[in-house]
Amino acid sequence: MSFDLDQIHVKPFVHETRKMKSLHFSIAEVQSCMDLAAPDSLDLAYTRTMMGFLLFHPAPLRIGMVGLGGGSLAKFCYRHLPQADITVLEINPHVIALRQDFSLPEDDARFRVIRADGSRYVRAHENAFDVLLVDGYDCDGLPGALSSKRFYDDVFDCLRPSGVMAANIHLENQEFSLLVARVGRSFNHRPLAVNEHESGNAIVFARKDSWLAPHQVVDVVRPGTMEIAQWELLQVAFNRIRAALDEQPRAGRT
Repeated sequence: MSFDLDQIHVKPFVHETRKMKSLHFSIAEVQSCMDLAAPDSLDLAYTRTMMGFLLFHPAPLRIGMVGLGGGSLAKFCYRHLPQADITVLEINPHVIALRQDFSLPEDDARFRVIRADGSRYVRAHENAFDVLLVDGYDCDGLPGALSSKRFYDDVFDCLRPSGVMAANIHLENQEFSLLVARVGRSFNHRPLAVNEHESGNAIVFARKDSWLAPHQVVDVVRPGTMEIAQWELLQVAFNRIRAALDEQPRAGRT
């Protein structure tokens, strides 16, 4: 008897109103959200915080993403970071099947969505990315394969010199402190966790070559493609990251 591997993946569903479209595994939790009038915008606060990698790596040439969802981060980076080559890894074929529903661009020379196990892909590709965004949730939450010590070790290896990881971890995760410490051990430096209490998330940043400190923050120039209103929302998130950097202890080692 043959077994269809697609059957092991839960199908998400799309909820649409006059103004918004959202991706769900359950009605209680929103995986992704899109403003129909501005499909390339970042409507969830935690996604704007994830873009804080620009404070430490303002012009990445290669960006990797583990987890597609509704493609908010993928679309945003594709539009506003034209110098970047973007690879999105998504294990669930039912999520990929909804890419047109969420106005994702077609694959081209600098953008691609690959059906792949993100943990295995990262392990097999050393020195591949300047930035890696980890947001690979499924219907059961954060998979163990995307939160293990081995995974974070592999993330470290897949980053180029001065590369930055930004990982989304739910604050309600019972192992939250353990996971942050695990990132620190893999990167040999304490990571920076920026809480997003509105969404119940924290974005954990780690840099390959050094711990993150206020003096490393660079000025980010608003892209000409980005409307001022979107830029101002992004600055709110960036200021929260700067404040978290100022509040952390001075010692950088874990």
